[in-house]
This record gives sequence, C-alpha cells and structure tokens, in this order.
Amino acid sequence: MRIYSGNIKKLYLIKIAKWFMLTMPILMIFYQDLGFSAEQSFQLKAFYSISIVIFEIPSGYLADILGRRKTLIMGSILGTAGFAIYAVFSGFLAFLFAEIILGIGQSFISGADSALMYDSLKADNRENEYVKYEGRNFSVGNFSEAIAGFFGGALAGISLRLPFIIQTGVAFIAVPAAFLLIEPQITSIKKHPRFGDIFRIIHFALVKNKSLRWNLIYSSIIGSATLTMAWIYPLYLKELGMSEIGIGTSSMALNLIVGFTTLMAYKIEKRLRPKATVWFTTIIISGGFILSGWLNSYFILLVLALFYFARGIASPVLKDYINRITTSDIRATVLSIRSLIIRSFFSVIGPLFGFLTDRLSLQQAFIIIGLVFMAMTGSSIFLFLRSLEKGKNATSVPE
Repeated sequence: MRIYSGNIKKLYLIKIAKWFMLTMPILMIFYQDLGFSAEQSFQLKAFYSISIVIFEIPSGYLADILGRRKTLIMGSILGTAGFAIYAVFSGFLAFLFAEIILGIGQSFISGADSALMYDSLKADNRENEYVKYEGRNFSVGNFSEAIAGFFGGALAGISLRLPFIIQTGVAFIAVPAAFLLIEPQITSIKKHPRFGDIFRIIHFALVKNKSLRWNLIYSSIIGSATLTMAWIYPLYLKELGMSEIGIGTSSMALNLIVGFTTLMAYKIEKRLRPKATVWFTTIIISGGFILSGWLNSYFILLVLALFYFARGIASPVLKDYINRITTSDIRATVLSIRSLIIRSFFSVIGPLFGFLTDRLSLQQAFIIIGLVFMAMTGSSIFLFLRSLEKGKNATSVPE
C-alpha cells in the first residue's frame, strides 16, 4: 500500500502557498516607490538570507530529530505572519522585522519538504521516482509563481500594497496542509537529541565526505545564481520602461518555462548524461548575467528564457545528486546546509549588486556579478564532476 505517498499532494499545496508569490515581481518596485535606494532594498533581502543562514541548519536538524511535519507546521505559520506585517505596516524597520520572520519560516520549510518527499517515497519503496516527483513539485511551484507573477503585476497596477494583503491569505494555505501530513516511519526520532550533533554533520558533509562537499558547494553556487537573477531582472525590465503588469506577465512566462522544463528534467539529464547536463546549465546560468548586461534591450527576454530553461533542469537534478549520497537520518540537515550556503552567498552578492547599481549602472552591475558567478562555478565544477564519479552511494555519519 502507498500509505505515505499521499504526503506528496499536501507538499504540493505547501509548495503552492510558498511559491504563489504575488509580491516577487513587484517587490523591488514597491521599495522604490517608498523611496528606498537599491542598496537598502537589497539589504532587506540580505537580512532575510542572514536569518535563514542562522536558523537553516538548526531547523534542518530539528526536522531530523523531531520530525519534518512539525517543522513544516512552524514554518507555515511564520510565513503567514511575515506577509501579514507587510500587509499592515510600512518603513524599513517594520519590513526588516518581516524579512527576519519570513527567513526563519523559510528555514523551517527548506530541506524538510524535500526530505519528507524522499522519505515518503522510500517508505513506499518508490525512492527511485524521486527526481520525477521532485521535478513535478518544482513545476507546481513554478506554475504557481508564473500565475502569481501575472496577477501580482495586475494587482500592483491597482495598488502596490494589494499584492501583500492577498499574499497573506495565500501563505496561510500551507498551515492546514502541513497539519495533515503523515510522518514516514523511516524518519526516526532520536531519543537524546544533541545540538552538538549539528557540528558533527556539518564536518561530515563539508570536510570528511568529499563527494558530498563538492555536491553541496557547486549546487549552492548555481542556486545562488538563480536566486539572484530572480530578484534583479524586474529592475532591469523596469529601467527599460516596462509596466508592472508587463513585468508580471514576463515573470509568468519565465516561470512557465521552468515549470515545463522541470517536468522533463529527469529525461533531459538521462539523455545528456550528468557531465553534459552540468556543463550546459553552468554555461547558460553564469553567462546569462554577462549577456544581459551587454544587451541593454528587450532582447534580455530571450536570454532570460534560456536562463530559466537551464534553471528548470539544474534545480531538481542537482538536489537529486545530493539525496543519492545522503542517508535518511541526516537528509534534512544536509539539504539545510545547501540552503544555508545559497543564502550566505546571496547575503553578500545581493547588497553588492545594489551597491554597484547605485554607483555604476544596472548593466555594469549585471556584468560584474556575472563574472563573479563565472569565477565561482569555474573554481568548483571540475571537483564537482569528479565527485559525481566517485560518490554514488550514501554513507552514514560516524558516531
């Protein structure tokens, strides 16, 4: 019987609540409307990332020792509270508080959702289908983000505050969905949890296990690059003169590309083979920033379409590589380490982009950030590819 696979539909609902982001395509424009500089705007997102960095691994460890369901419930409640602050209050400090709450909420969900999906399938002897379902889950998120992009832009045309009000209700959908989850038996709860174990897992993942280390580092660089592009391209389109609803429509189209691509990611990776898949996505994602900075025209939409196509392949595939070499008892913690590294990179790169934009130009900032990502991927891709060949089986953390 497929007892635990029923969790997948509930995880889809949580993904929808998390990714139906009416506010994402207009957030930076909202900040501009309130008089924030680009540097201040990216400082807010940096604090969001920093709060994730602080709580990411502890929350992942809690998911491993207390159960994924409990941490998903906590994350869903905090996510709703964060958007409620945006809906009611104004000012840098209020938004800073909201971003911290949203960051903590995100940290409780990040890692736990993927770990719960993998272990639910494993409990029903279907773990070999993980890439397919993770791809579908990612597609659900991107289809949600696509639809939300259009409606967010349309609502912003009425009032820039309105998307935040409705977003609060959308975020609340995750709360009952999380309560209805069933914890897989494979996710064993430790009798005597010790937070010192967190450092043992970190040491194992980033120092002792070389295959896992380079999987985490490379995957995090790519994840940081796609996250950065998602926040900065609306500013580029706004500078070109595109309206809020136009930006929202563009967001919808780009996320539809990701959504359809992730549905086929496991087939694309199987046809291209891992090495070619990695090189293909790396070149497009790192080069997309530089090419966008050079174009300074609506041709950026073509670059973004290709960038989001590569993102749709990379996201589920790279996460699957990590899951394959990670045991169940530390899976949520390891995936949280990945998210922590992503957010750590972004907490530096985001404000740097804002700094460069305020002092140089948006186009120059794109090129410089692209060179940064090109250097980061170039310094890790060969070691990552070598790790794919060596580390094919999961190994446990030594006691």
